[in-house]
Amino acid sequence: MTDSPASRTAGYWLGVAFSVFACAGILAASVGAVVLINQTEPTAQTINAKRKSSALVETITVRRGTYRPKIEVLGTVQAAQEVNLRSRVSGQVVELSPGFVPGGMIRSGESLLKIDRADFENALSISRSELEQAEASLAIESGRQSLAEKELKMLQVTVDAANRALVLREPQIASIRAEVKAAEAAVERAQLDLDRTRIVAPFDAQVLTRAVHIGSQVGTGDDLGRLVGIDEYWVSAAVPVRSLRWIEFASAEGEQTGGTNSTLDDSAQPGSPATLHNVDAWGAGAERCGTVARMIGALDAQTRLARVLITVADPLAMTSKAPPLILGSLINVEIEGRPIEDVVRLPRDFLRDRDTVWVMRQNELQIRQADVVFRDARFVYVRDGLDHGDEVITTTLATVADGVALRKVDEETDGDDAEVVD
Repeated sequence: MTDSPASRTAGYWLGVAFSVFACAGILAASVGAVVLINQTEPTAQTINAKRKSSALVETITVRRGTYRPKIEVLGTVQAAQEVNLRSRVSGQVVELSPGFVPGGMIRSGESLLKIDRADFENALSISRSELEQAEASLAIESGRQSLAEKELKMLQVTVDAANRALVLREPQIASIRAEVKAAEAAVERAQLDLDRTRIVAPFDAQVLTRAVHIGSQVGTGDDLGRLVGIDEYWVSAAVPVRSLRWIEFASAEGEQTGGTNSTLDDSAQPGSPATLHNVDAWGAGAERCGTVARMIGALDAQTRLARVLITVADPLAMTSKAPPLILGSLINVEIEGRPIEDVVRLPRDFLRDRDTVWVMRQNELQIRQADVVFRDARFVYVRDGLDHGDEVITTTLATVADGVALRKVDEETDGDDAEVVD
């Protein structure tokens, strides 16, 4: 037996009504739960209080005074005295000094090598013989002149000046005297050539190179070797143009700037002291001392930097235990500049953006504009913006503004780091 259409329709609407009532019941229960929770939760009470935080910082106390800046540059070691020995005569090398070797030390006037003298001794002997012959001819002609004078007096003949000179053989005397002078000059030249067969050191020096050996045949102008003076070396340093005004150059006492008759005497007023470092060659802590002598009056074509010469005495440390200088090497130079008066010297790391300085004053941050007079590799020198005794902040802060509360790290505090005020 099957259900009628009326009974099926009634069952469908009964199911829909049951679903609607079920959903309405669930919704009503949810709303009731939310209302109940809102009515029973605790109520937050507002406290009228404000929390004030202080940033922890470290500071240094600056002092105003007179300081000498350090100008750090690179320099190249050069020889103050250097010569390429060349032969002035031709011949065979017959003797060499034991010290005339690369790296050898020689003294001024010491013999370095000798060239065979035989040919030059013969030339000197010939020149002396020619001189003796010319002097003998002069003596003979002088005797003839004396005899002519006596004959002229005996004849008591009056002659004019021109004929008298011929009678007294004056032209012959003049010719022979010229021959004597030429012979004397030939002797001197032969003696010079003989002396030049011995090559001597022109100054105290170190031998860098030697180009000849015993038996070498040399000609006039041939290279024999290269010497450099050992009394003093130069260091040519490249310096920024803006730093030149802080460097003192050696000058003569009483020298007038721009004068044409000024004399240079570096000992009258020494230049700025300079300290040389070469960690690679000398190791850490080793240094040499020098003095700024003068400025080279032209900028370097590539770097556009000025060049100054620094003198270093006893560069090879012959009389001390200091490290020796090596020609051609690059070296770090630290030049002590002119004194800068009435400034604050501050480490460069503590100068902030746009030349500002963070100062702690009455536990608050002050941002000040600094008037920087000069900057070297480690410090800045501030004329205005900092006072004697100011506490400069060395800590990097996340929040930077005037009036930010500060507190020193080493200060002892009680309780919390933060202070609560009503």
